[in-house]
Amino acid sequence: MKTVTVNLGPRSYPILIGTDLLANAGCFLRKHGLRPGSVAIVTDSVVGPLYQKTLTDALVQAEFSPVVIEIPAGEEHKNLTWLSFVYDKLIAGGIERSSPLIALGGGVVGDLTGFAAATFQRGVPFVQIPTTLLAQVDASVGGKTAVDHPAGKNLIGAFYQPRLVIIDVSTLQTLPEREFRAGLAEVIKYGVILSPGLFALLEQRLDSLLRLDSALLSEVITTCCQLKARVVEEDETEGDYRAILNFGHTLGHAIENATGYTQYLHGEAVAIGMVFAASLSQQRGFCSDGLCQRLCQLLKKAGLPVIIPSTVKSETLVAGMATDKKVAAGKVKFVGIEELGKTRFENLTVREIGAYL
Repeated sequence: MKTVTVNLGPRSYPILIGTDLLANAGCFLRKHGLRPGSVAIVTDSVVGPLYQKTLTDALVQAEFSPVVIEIPAGEEHKNLTWLSFVYDKLIAGGIERSSPLIALGGGVVGDLTGFAAATFQRGVPFVQIPTTLLAQVDASVGGKTAVDHPAGKNLIGAFYQPRLVIIDVSTLQTLPEREFRAGLAEVIKYGVILSPGLFALLEQRLDSLLRLDSALLSEVITTCCQLKARVVEEDETEGDYRAILNFGHTLGHAIENATGYTQYLHGEAVAIGMVFAASLSQQRGFCSDGLCQRLCQLLKKAGLPVIIPSTVKSETLVAGMATDKKVAAGKVKFVGIEELGKTRFENLTVREIGAYL
């Protein structure tokens, strides 16, 4: 097992990375200061049948009394309606202020559960157990929690750090191939914005990753968590530097919203957004065409889309970007790229961004 620490003073927490960790989750909770007693697990209709029993058994063995709350799978359920459902179940289950709230699932479950933990009884302990690649390398780390609104993705949320993140790489064995490939978009993102070495590794060993080589997976996930921890430690609440993690997300979120969160997985939309961001950077004269081609090639090799869907009008995407939570004074802090490992912020209006669509 490997441990990555997110150093945030009194709110620091460990990320545990390894195989078959789920069966020892109760021991990990106790070891990291969470007292036995009532605990709530929030999961979804896909992950629950696969891993809920293993987790509840592990918690019971460690003298916890788990309450399981299941929501339907899918981004379209990450909203205020299902958040209210979770609150109702927490109240009915007798969850107290000291009771941990555990997210067992992907980014949707993690985001919604984290926001519930941040707001229920003004804050209860929060534990992330991500089961998708995207959640393991990105969504479970850093304390961003949110639900979506019809006007835009993640518009209602809070920064609320977990007490513990448990990444059991073994859970990726049951992840659908499309979900795994979508998660690779965030892995590739880290290579582009922070680590030329990671990008080169992905170019060389992507086939092994797609075969779910457990040692390589652990190495790559650990690297991504280390990179994200470094960014979060420098800028926890995205006042400035942390915005580099939004590379590809401005357009990606607009595509998700425009297609009702049902046509594209988050990573697929971000893949399209990264290619667009690189192309915009190249057209504005500070990114080479060669880098755009390398990025596009790697994303295609990972089985990810790279072209904006023709079914979505540019005007719709521009309108979606206008309601993005990162808009300030009418402009977006758009994340461009100069070279691998070197990003560039550009304050652009959505109309200026739209001119490149």
